Amino acid sequence: MMRLASAFRITTCLAIAVACAPAVAAQRADSTRAAVARPAVNANDSLAPPLSPRRAFFYSFLAPGYSQSVLGRYKAATGFLLFESIALAMIRESAFDVREARRTQNDTIVISWIDLSGRALAKPDTAPIRFGDREVRSRRAHVEDWIAVLVANHLIAGADAYVAAHLWDVPARVALRAMPRGAQLTASFTW
Repeated sequence: MMRLASAFRITTCLAIAVACAPAVAAQRADSTRAAVARPAVNANDSLAPPLSPRRAFFYSFLAPGYSQSVLGRYKAATGFLLFESIALAMIRESAFDVREARRTQNDTIVISWIDLSGRALAKPDTAPIRFGDREVRSRRAHVEDWIAVLVANHLIAGADAYVAAHLWDVPARVALRAMPRGAQLTASFTW
């Protein structure tokens, strides 16, 4: 029994000593069995653009300014959205002008039923027709022009986003300075 108690004490002491012993600097974990620690890759260090050029073109073609905002070009995105809203407002205004011209195309405005001496006229004195076929066609052309401007804005926004996606990581500095003989535009690119 004494031997058993002594063996138990020795085993307990060895277990405590191994558990409390500091790691020895010369010992290393087996590298073939241990997983190799790989450094975490930061997504911001990636060289891939946030949007592919094709996707940037498609998104900005559908919604001008969207891809520019994703690529960090907030002023360009604001410009495309502002131009889009102006074009839509002008399409609406021009369409209203077309409706008004069509509605009053054959209207006659009576100016007077009496002449200058105060006698009644057999046929009333009327103003010339305000809107004829020529005016209706002209106002319809205005609507078509604003639709063309809107489509051009979509195409230009898409092309701008396509180029911006290709050049998204090229730092550029553009400055406009007032000089004695006019304005000077300078641009510098770091490669």
